[in-house]
Amino acid sequence: MINRKKFDFVLLALLVLLIFLGCIAIYSASTTVVSGFKGTQNYWWRQIIFAVVALAGLTFVIWLPMPIFDVLILPAFIANIIALIAVLFTPSVSGAHRWFSIGGINFQPSESAKLLSILIIARNISREGLSDYRKILNGFSIMLIPIILIMLEPDFGTTIVFWVSLMAMLIAADVPVFYILLILSPAFSVVASVHWIGIVLWLLFLIGFLVMSRLSWVTITVAGIVNGFVSLVMPLFWMGLKDYQQNRILTFLDPTRDPLGAGYQIIQSKIAIGSGYLFGKGWLGGTQKNMNFLPEHHTDFIFSTIGEEFGFAGSIILLGVFVAFFARMIRASGELMVSERRVATSGIFAYLISQSFINIGMNIGLVPATGIPLPFISYGGSNLLFNTLSVAVVLKYMNERGFMK
Repeated sequence: MINRKKFDFVLLALLVLLIFLGCIAIYSASTTVVSGFKGTQNYWWRQIIFAVVALAGLTFVIWLPMPIFDVLILPAFIANIIALIAVLFTPSVSGAHRWFSIGGINFQPSESAKLLSILIIARNISREGLSDYRKILNGFSIMLIPIILIMLEPDFGTTIVFWVSLMAMLIAADVPVFYILLILSPAFSVVASVHWIGIVLWLLFLIGFLVMSRLSWVTITVAGIVNGFVSLVMPLFWMGLKDYQQNRILTFLDPTRDPLGAGYQIIQSKIAIGSGYLFGKGWLGGTQKNMNFLPEHHTDFIFSTIGEEFGFAGSIILLGVFVAFFARMIRASGELMVSERRVATSGIFAYLISQSFINIGMNIGLVPATGIPLPFISYGGSNLLFNTLSVAVVLKYMNERGFMK
């Protein structure tokens, strides 16, 4: 039952607004207008059906008694792991094994794995009496299972979202920041290895930070050696790659190296957004979309369609709704007093905002294309359903909190 004093109606309203805006954007992306002839694909009404199902699922989760909800988490996680294994044996689509196709509807188990992994990890790192070491070990040991299976599909973009969620949950579980820095330090060392000045500055910063954190000299020495080794080995690793392997990585970082191949989508996306100027080309008027120069304009690159047709102003309005939505989630996380629920909410927030950042970043050319959809806006049933259920979990926690700060 909804507690009117504690239920976050504002968060729910922002969620419904995002889903509504997504349906509008998908209708536009599904409609082609060329020389006065108009044709519309069926993506828009299928998205409306997905939205109805997702909101029904949200209602079910909110009304489900908390004891039953808690009991279902572990068997659901186990079933999801089995599904991630089974999907590897399905026919490949574009070289990947990511979907079950049932009655013309595709189900992607990696989408449900995000939410279920967050819930099971939050339970295991929020128990009383756990040391920081045990929290980190528990979190990594659980998260590695879905990550490895998803990498085998392969789907490297989704694994980034898993890691971001795990870092956010560890921070919410009061794991000291210097441990998080130690975990992430090899990745920073890879980036710093581009130039010797970067290596020196990074190692000085890392060692200085660890000294200020009052870690033992053994830990500081080991961290310095490991990161120094990674930084020095990376140039040798790069020189050992074949020319075509180097070109693939360089094109991944700079799409203009292969404008008609790997870099085509991002280049066309930037053209579409840039051509929208301040107020856009108008409803259904996007030429990049109508002439089909922009691939995947109803899924991963739907933000480009919005930018082309509604311009900078329309894009800012959409971003403003997202900012309000995520601000509300931050508020929810701060008001939850039960550790498990606060940690889970932090993980959900991290995975939704990281997907949004990556998707918009790749649409404007700041992030390489990774196949990450824009939450609540991009076409897709699995993504919309489990993103909505994730928010439903936060709403449920807010509704059933015993007290507030």
